[in-house]
Amino acid sequence: MSSVTDAAATSFDASSLDLDALNEEFESHGDATKMIQWLVDSIPLDRLIVASAMTSDTVLVDVSAKVAPGIDVLFLDTGYHFAETLQTVDAVGAKYPIKLVVTPAPPIGDERYLSDPDGCCHQRKVVPLEEGLAGRLGWISGVRRSDSEVRANTPFVQLDKRGMVKLNPLAAWTDADLATYAAIHEVPLNPLLDQGYPSIGCMPCTRKPADGEHARAGRWSAHAKTECGLHL
Repeated sequence: MSSVTDAAATSFDASSLDLDALNEEFESHGDATKMIQWLVDSIPLDRLIVASAMTSDTVLVDVSAKVAPGIDVLFLDTGYHFAETLQTVDAVGAKYPIKLVVTPAPPIGDERYLSDPDGCCHQRKVVPLEEGLAGRLGWISGVRRSDSEVRANTPFVQLDKRGMVKLNPLAAWTDADLATYAAIHEVPLNPLLDQGYPSIGCMPCTRKPADGEHARAGRWSAHAKTECGLHL
């Protein structure tokens, strides 16, 4: 890291951000590109990372790569992903000028997801996320308000539990917004989206929602669980 970058990182103070003013500004224009540009202008690129589940949020990778070529993109390999999800990882890595950071998959076969889905998510998602965010000052996520009731009030920018800047530039986007953008910009999307899986996680804990069910109804449907813990 250069001395200039070192100085920028040292001088950045997340606690001094006026989050209310920033969210008001971002709410007024809703431009994901401008939001990401603000973050890139605020924090050295090598201290930022984009988190993607390689589903419809590959749109976030497309927008981020256009603003900041060379940006790191984090994918958490749980060991239980669908083959289509891993194919999407390869397609995204081949298409965009990014540095793909893939966490090593823990050993599989313990079937912990059957009796302790929270513990399984913690081991395979939450802990690897902490490792992926180590040394960073900010991260960009694809969380959207329309995902679920829990996410309905997602701000565009916030400080997470670590005190890091978390930017959610697609917070106000609808499914139609994602589909339109992806079609115009030829974004590689997870093929499972066209097969009736609107919300895609690990294979053992994901099913197709029935007609009339919410998009995330197929996630952990055998358990009283709606979130993996990454965004709580």
